[in-house]
Amino acid sequence: MTAVLPKQEIRSLLSRTPPLLEGMVNGEEQLQPNGVDLTLRQVAMFSNSGRIGQSNEERRLSDTAPLTFDGVGDMDLIAGPYLITFNEIVNLPPDVMAIGQPRSSLLRCGVAIHNAVWDAGYSGRSQALLIVYNPYGFRIKKDARLLQLVFLRLTAATNDVYNGRFQGENK
Repeated sequence: MTAVLPKQEIRSLLSRTPPLLEGMVNGEEQLQPNGVDLTLRQVAMFSNSGRIGQSNEERRLSDTAPLTFDGVGDMDLIAGPYLITFNEIVNLPPDVMAIGQPRSSLLRCGVAIHNAVWDAGYSGRSQALLIVYNPYGFRIKKDARLLQLVFLRLTAATNDVYNGRFQGENK
C-alpha cells in the first residue's frame, strides 16, 4: 500500500547512505510532519524559448541567466517566470517517490511554484518554475524555505528507477 512518509521515517531515510537529502541548510527547521522543505540556492531568468516534441531528441531547454542576490542575500523579483534551483540534493531510493508543493506563505503573496514528480531512483539538485503573479513583485531571500517535498512509499521497489536526462543534475 502506498503511504505518505511521516517525520520519523523521513528522519530514518536521512541517516542512510546516501541520505534522502544532502546539503540541508537547517535540517530540524526543514523537517516537517509530512515532508521536508527545500531551500533556495539560485534564481535565473529565461533568455530564450524552449521546445518539446514527440521524442527527447526534439527537446531543447530554454537558456537561463542567473540573477544575483544583494549584499544581505535578498533579491527583488518583478512579475514573471523564473527557474529556481534548490540547495538540497535529493536521493530517492527505489521504493520512494516525491511530490512537491509550495509553502502556503508564497501563495498568500501571489507567488507559485510549479514542478514535476520526483521519480523513485532520482538523484540530483532539482529545479522548479517560480512564477511571481503579484503585479507588485516579490522579495526573496537566499536559503528561504520554498517548497515542501512529500515522500510516498511505493507498494514495492521499482526495477525501473529514474534514468533520464536530469539524473545527477546540478550536483
